[in-house]
Amino acid sequence: MGTDRMGTDLERFLEDLGLKQFYREKLPLSKILEINKKTIDDEPPKYKSDLPWYFLKKLMMVNVTARKIKCTSASESNRDDPLGIDDIDFDFLDSPNEDETLNPLDIITALFLCSDGFVQQELALKMSMCQFSVPLLLPNSDTKQCTLMLWAMRDIVRKYRPPDLLQSKGFREERITASELPMVSFVRFGECSLSKSEMLNKFLSTSQQYHDTFVHHNMECGDRLKTISSGLTEITWCLPCGNTNMDIFSEPVAIANLRGDIASFETQFSFLCQTSAAVFVFFDQLDSECKLLTNKNHKAQIFLVGNQQDKNFRVDPVKKLATSLALTKNNILIKTKQMNDADFVKQLRDRVNSVVNNSQYKMSVEKMADIAQDLGIMVDENSEECQAGKRLADAITAEIQDTLKYKEQQLPLQGQIWKELTLLEKETFRLQKSWF
Repeated sequence: MGTDRMGTDLERFLEDLGLKQFYREKLPLSKILEINKKTIDDEPPKYKSDLPWYFLKKLMMVNVTARKIKCTSASESNRDDPLGIDDIDFDFLDSPNEDETLNPLDIITALFLCSDGFVQQELALKMSMCQFSVPLLLPNSDTKQCTLMLWAMRDIVRKYRPPDLLQSKGFREERITASELPMVSFVRFGECSLSKSEMLNKFLSTSQQYHDTFVHHNMECGDRLKTISSGLTEITWCLPCGNTNMDIFSEPVAIANLRGDIASFETQFSFLCQTSAAVFVFFDQLDSECKLLTNKNHKAQIFLVGNQQDKNFRVDPVKKLATSLALTKNNILIKTKQMNDADFVKQLRDRVNSVVNNSQYKMSVEKMADIAQDLGIMVDENSEECQAGKRLADAITAEIQDTLKYKEQQLPLQGQIWKELTLLEKETFRLQKSWF
């Protein structure tokens, strides 16, 4: 399906957001950093076309409420006015007006699709600073293709304390795209009554602090139907700081989350099965002959996560599929009728912990690029714009390396001169140094 055809879902959506002009001529960084009346005023958005700019403004300020975006209608702004019972319009009970609310994931997807590579880097960096999940595979609902966002994540640097640095109190600081980490992915098969993303937020939150890393159904506007973000695969990182009260895992791990049914997004699912140490499949109802799970040459461990509390749940297909996949008891997690969310999350953590501690399969986002290309997934860094930027960056860093090498070569000579100075000259030098 070509992007030239008028009236596609993506084009209509971008037109509603006022972003259609940036779909081909990408949004530059200068536009985002522009200071005008809208950026100074703190008025809530009134129209759909205000939503992306409101989100951008909040995100550039590293405001963790950036994803809480919806239009404020005139009726909402006047809802506190005292009214008699005869003055109230009850029509909203029959047909509530939801036209002006959008799923935050759609707005994020639209902005990444309409931004140039440098804006995408800024978006990804600021989102990671807010502890939001970041796009790993960005879908395009028109072309039915997705893109690995390697270049977009290049600026993200994270600092953590692995177990081998606990005694020295040191930290390891790395570009996240180059970090060799085990990745654990979470996907959905068919309809699922259990909110995968909400469970992941509980899973990633400590007992002291809850944080919505992933947008979920019970968040503001999170229940709105997704228009262009189905197939979006997000990534976040769970990195230890050396404090046992705060660390969920002692080892660093990447967490990926696929939006949508894997039956509709087989390419993304295949990518995750080849890049992850483990893939957790959430479901209500399973087909014992599920070819999607049995016919793939998975490098990842497969875990089945079911919800017995759903009326469609059946045990027999789970047993047959588990036998077909040669799964152990540890690879099956069922939320029983007696199990609450806290117990379920604890068991989920135990399963992931066993993967992180025992799996030797680690991969950086850089190395994922080869797998992506083999599956027909585009890589943003392969664009001419990114390649030109990379060549310039390499040229600049090469000059820096040459300067450092020159300074290193001069050190022995400087050391010899220093040795030949008299005691009085050395003391004079120290005094002069302290003056400036």
